[in-house]
Amino acid sequence: MSVASIAASEVASERAESVAERWRLELSNFGVALGAFGLGAVMAVMQSLARADLPVWFSSPRMYYISVTAHGVLMALVFTTFFIMGLGYVVARTTLGRLDSEGWGWLSFWVAAVGTVMAALAILSGSSTVLYTFYPPLQAHPAFYIGATLLIVGSWIWCGVMLRTWILWRRAHQEPVPLPMHGMLVTVMIWILATIGLAIEVLVLLIPWSLGLVERIDPIVARTFFWWFGHPLVYFWVLPAYVLWYTVLPKIAGGKLFSDTLTRAVFVMFLLFSTPVGFHHQFADPGIPASWKMVHTVLTYAVLFPSMITAFTVIASLEVAGRLRGGEGLFGWLGKLPWRDPFFLAVALAMITFAFGGIGGAINAAYAMNVVVHNTAFIQAHFHLTIGTAVALTFMGATYWLLPRLTGRELALKRLALAQSYLWFFGMVLFSWTTHITGLMGQPRRVFSSSFLGAQDAGAWRVLTAISAAGGVVLFASSASFLLVVIATLGWGRRIAAPAVEYAEALDELPVRASVWDRLGLWMAVAALLVVLAYGWPLWHLLSMERFGSPGFKPF
Repeated sequence: MSVASIAASEVASERAESVAERWRLELSNFGVALGAFGLGAVMAVMQSLARADLPVWFSSPRMYYISVTAHGVLMALVFTTFFIMGLGYVVARTTLGRLDSEGWGWLSFWVAAVGTVMAALAILSGSSTVLYTFYPPLQAHPAFYIGATLLIVGSWIWCGVMLRTWILWRRAHQEPVPLPMHGMLVTVMIWILATIGLAIEVLVLLIPWSLGLVERIDPIVARTFFWWFGHPLVYFWVLPAYVLWYTVLPKIAGGKLFSDTLTRAVFVMFLLFSTPVGFHHQFADPGIPASWKMVHTVLTYAVLFPSMITAFTVIASLEVAGRLRGGEGLFGWLGKLPWRDPFFLAVALAMITFAFGGIGGAINAAYAMNVVVHNTAFIQAHFHLTIGTAVALTFMGATYWLLPRLTGRELALKRLALAQSYLWFFGMVLFSWTTHITGLMGQPRRVFSSSFLGAQDAGAWRVLTAISAAGGVVLFASSASFLLVVIATLGWGRRIAAPAVEYAEALDELPVRASVWDRLGLWMAVAALLVVLAYGWPLWHLLSMERFGSPGFKPF
C-alpha cells in the first residue's frame, strides 16, 4: 500500500471515529435495543419449538413461560423503547440542528438501562414469570416491577429532553416544526399520556403488593390501568415507523412526500384517538359498563381512519417516486422503485404485512368477533404482523440506513441485508398465517403444549403448529442475519464519508407560519381531556364497588 493510501485510510479512520463520537448517545441507545432484540429472538425460537412439542432440551412449562415473558418484555418494551429514544435524538439533531440537555439524555439512558437489567435478571431467574402483560394475580419479584418503573422513568427523562429541545427551538422560529420532529413529538405526547396509567398500576398497586405491604390486589382494576397504557403503547411503537415511512422512504425512493399538511393532520389524529381505546381488550371483564366498552370500540374504529390515510399517502408518495424514475402505465412505477436498497425493501415488506395486520385489528375491535378470537392464537398472530413485522422490520431497515450515517462505515454484507428482509417476511408468513388459522380453530394462546393435554380437537392443529414452528426458525435465522450485518458493519465496514441524514421534501408548499396542526400543546390538552373522559368514570365505578381482591400467585 502506498504512503498516500495509508494516509487516506488513517484520515478516513479518524473521520469515522469523530462521526461515531458525535452520535455516541444515539448509538448507546441503539446498542441496548439491539442487545435486547438478540436475546428476545433466542427466547422466541425456544418457545416456538417447545410449543410444537418437539423433543428439545428446553421443552418444559417453566422454561416455556420464562421465554414467553422474556421475549415479550425484551422485544415489546426494551427493544422498542431504546430504539425510539435513539431515533428521537437523531431526528432532533438533524431537523432542529440541536439537542438540548444532552446530559439529561445520558441520565435517561442509564436509568432505563439499569431498570432493564433488573427486570431481565428477575425474569431469567424464574422469579418473575408473569408474561408481557404481568396481569395479577400472577406475582413477580419486586425487582421486576422496580426495574420496569426505572425503564419508564428513563423514558420520561427522554421525553423531557425532546420537549425542551422543541420548546427552545420554537422560541426562535415562526415556521412549522420540521415534519419528522412533528411526528416524534406526537410520539412523546402519546407515551406520556399512556404511561400515566402504567405508573399508577405499578407504583400504587403492584410494588406494594409484591413487597408484602398489601395482601390482596384487584385484578380487574389492575388490568384496566394496564390497558390504559397497553393499547396506546401500540402507537408509541407505530408512529416512529410512520415517521420513517413518511419522511425517509420517499427520499430513498427518489420522490417526494404526497402531502406535508395531511401528514401533520394524521399525527394529530393519532394523538387524539390512540389512548381512550383500551376497553376492547376487556370486553369479557365484569365491572365495566357495556356503554363504556361501546365508546372505546367507536374510538378504536376512529383510529383506523388515520391509518387508512397513511396507506394512501405513503403509496401515493411511492407512485410519485416511481414515475419520476420513468415508470409508466398503471403499475409500471412499482418496478422502478429501489428494491435493492436494504432500507426500502425492509419498509416495503413491512407495509405489505401491516395491511393484513390492520384487518385483524378491525376484527379484534368488533365485540362479536372479539369473543371468538380473544385468548386464542389469532391474537398473537395479529400482534406479530403489526408490531412484530410492521414496526420491527421497519426498525431493522432503519438500522441499515442509519449505520453508515452514524458511524462513517459502509454497510457490510448488503446482499445478506436484503436476504434478511425476505427471510423475515416469509418466516412471518409461515408463522402468522398458520397461527391465525389455528386460533380460529380454537387453539388457545399462552399454553405450553399444542397437544392441549391430549384433547381430541388439538389434533386438528398439530400440523399447522409445526409449520408455525418452522416459521419461527426462519425468523430466528433472519434475526441472526440482521445482527451479523450490524456486527460486520461496525467491525470491518469500509470507512467512508458519513452520508447526511436527509428527509423527503413535500409536493405541497409549506406554510410560512405554523398551522393549527402544529399547535401540539393544544392537541395534547384535548387528548388528555379525552383520556379523563374515557377512564375517569369507569375507574371510579370499579373502585366504588365492593372488592375482595386476590393474593399473589407464583406458578414456578
